[in-house]
Amino acid sequence: MRVFLVRHGDADADIPDGLDDEARALTARARTGLPAHFEPLVPLIGTPDVMVMSPLVRAVQTATILARALSYEGPMRATRLLFPDGPVGALEQLLGEHEGKAVVLVGHQPSMGAAAAHFLGMASFPKPVTPGTVIGIERPDGTGPGTLFLYAAPGQAIVRQLERES
Repeated sequence: MRVFLVRHGDADADIPDGLDDEARALTARARTGLPAHFEPLVPLIGTPDVMVMSPLVRAVQTATILARALSYEGPMRATRLLFPDGPVGALEQLLGEHEGKAVVLVGHQPSMGAAAAHFLGMASFPKPVTPGTVIGIERPDGTGPGTLFLYAAPGQAIVRQLERES
């Protein structure tokens, strides 16, 4: 199975009047810059079977921009499991529902970095997970650590493989 972990793009610092942090939207710069960041990743991601996102506005906006870049027209589900402090272990059950498929998860930090580390069998993910970062992991069906095959942070070269630290 292939899992793509995507941190939402850069969000506005200001919280809209009368609303909570959940309502923070992407910055105008992120809304215009993410399509260019995602474009070279399209052949590496391919067509996912399902996209799952945090219900927070900035994650929904990022997922929508990525879906447009991928010409993806399949199901898009929202779940609280992808909140910033979402339990990584609960993602195992979510992925179990899509065994053998390509799944895109759009969420936040620190949960995206923690999920990457968990899926790779590492204590912590060795690269920064800045806004807009895409991490691709090939996971064996069932259990066991996966293999990182894609790391793409905005403004940086795409990394196709990470060396495992012993």
